[in-house]
Amino acid sequence: MQDNKTLNYIKDVVTNMPKDWLNLTTHRLDIYNEELAKVQFLNELEALYVANNSTTAALNELHTAYDYIRLGHPLSCVLEWGIAKLHGLDTQNVISFDSNTVPILSILRKNLFDKKDTNIYYKGSLPSNFNEEVIKTVYGYNFNLKKISSTDEIEATNGSTVFIEEQKTIGAVTLNSNIDFYINLHGKLGSILVVNTTDNAKAYVKDIQHVRRRETIAMTPANSLLALNSLTTEAEYTYNEEDVKADKASVLASIKDITRASTKPLVASSGLSIQYAILMGLINDALENYKGKAIKIVVPPNCYGGTNDQARRVAACLPNVAIVDLPVDGDNDMVQSIHTVLDAIATEDAVPLIIAEIPTNPRVEVPNLLALKEALSKERKTPSGEVAIAPVFILDQTFCPNVHFLGEEDVLASVKTISFASGSKFPSGGKCTAGYCVGNSKAADLMANIETHLTLCDNEATALQYSILAEQLPSMNKRIADAYTNTRNFVNFIHQNLPGAKINFVSQELASEGFTPSVFSLDLPTKGDTEEERETYKRALNLKLINLMITKIPNESKFCVSYGQLKGCYWTIPATSTQGTTKEGDKDYIVRASLSPNLDLDLHKKVFLEFVASI
Repeated sequence: MQDNKTLNYIKDVVTNMPKDWLNLTTHRLDIYNEELAKVQFLNELEALYVANNSTTAALNELHTAYDYIRLGHPLSCVLEWGIAKLHGLDTQNVISFDSNTVPILSILRKNLFDKKDTNIYYKGSLPSNFNEEVIKTVYGYNFNLKKISSTDEIEATNGSTVFIEEQKTIGAVTLNSNIDFYINLHGKLGSILVVNTTDNAKAYVKDIQHVRRRETIAMTPANSLLALNSLTTEAEYTYNEEDVKADKASVLASIKDITRASTKPLVASSGLSIQYAILMGLINDALENYKGKAIKIVVPPNCYGGTNDQARRVAACLPNVAIVDLPVDGDNDMVQSIHTVLDAIATEDAVPLIIAEIPTNPRVEVPNLLALKEALSKERKTPSGEVAIAPVFILDQTFCPNVHFLGEEDVLASVKTISFASGSKFPSGGKCTAGYCVGNSKAADLMANIETHLTLCDNEATALQYSILAEQLPSMNKRIADAYTNTRNFVNFIHQNLPGAKINFVSQELASEGFTPSVFSLDLPTKGDTEEERETYKRALNLKLINLMITKIPNESKFCVSYGQLKGCYWTIPATSTQGTTKEGDKDYIVRASLSPNLDLDLHKKVFLEFVASI
């Protein structure tokens, strides 16, 4: 593996890297091209390598690599690039994971659709969380498993051959023509998957990366840094995990206090990691308790793209699971839609699992909660006269994690409810991606299965993530209150100075009930003789506003999809960011802004007035 030029260059990159490479969880949309994401970053990195340029200034100019840290980030990309370069592989053939089991699941998922056999060989031990029976019965994946003492025992087959081995050093790969996929396990650091041969890369890489984007995360920045240091020294890595018990206990106590829930919270590596555990746990429960019945995942078609995409990906794998659209925004009323959907599901005697955001994203709407409770609680009948299966309500509280839904006196106490939140937002203040979920007492019996799948996927939050949440969660409600104050002030200012704009934000009445988000969406006034002209004008105006803000206030205003940060103001267009995988007709080409508790509000108002004057 010796390649002193490459190893020395990586050492210099690690020494000179911008601090955001280690600390930033979100991507900057002003230097982000989703179609080129990792390719663009690595092509530019390769050019710097050829020029032997590793200055901080040059590295800081590299285009953003992927999104959040799920699909990847600069340090995971450098790690994958370095391993590939040392072994003469294409960079796309090396994929790092925070999880030790999800890389295996990613191959199994692809082969399920291709109707291809998978033979898994391993030396030593499989990941401790790997559960052959559950993976076959709940996920629907098929494979053969064999322990070996030498790779010489691996035979050529017509299917896919996976070889798994635990490694104490980073980047050790023994190429073998009979092996299609190498998975090197690195304990708490995560794992590294190497795709062998160009043909395999063409067929699998995109699908494997999409699993990493939706069901887990890449190796975290902190762990990628440890891995890079091991790679460059060719020494065994040292993972000095501090005692996580105290931080974990603090985090769980904070979540229970914030949510008023009686069940044990679960904390995952990201919001989508916890959502995946919820879905697979509830499907597991349905398979055990409602044998032979269809399962319906009910989801708004325009909700956050990751939620929408993941739910459809889960349904695509399982013949008894299907998606039902739940219109919730604009002219559609969530409560009425739930009545319609649950009435229809009852006629099929199916199992309803409903995912919804409150407030909705990006229109920031809150349904009538008493009417919502009634819709979810209503006893319905199947065609045979039996009582229909009651729904499980999966509530995304990312916009308002401070609102109480789960306590014994709260509005959804009588409805089986699982609440979850994305940790990269208010829970961590943008410092880590770890998300969490918790159930009310009616859903207590569901939590064990959810934990089973969180554990199986090796998606629990890392020690560092627990440490960050332990530091940030106690102040979350105060930050939410302060950010809302800034947001209400800014919304009122826009109302006064651009009355032709439609602003989607909570009413004062809803705010008095505890719904105090710090995000609003802005439908700017437009002009033109045709609908097409008006839409084109508005989309250009959206970008004009955002570019003015980030140019005039570069230290605070960011073109970024995040929310709940500790400082600054974030701007995005949902249709081209958070709704990236949403069907075109369901996308929202409007401006979404989110304010923090700490920003120069007067300066933002001043620049907004410049925008108003320019139109």
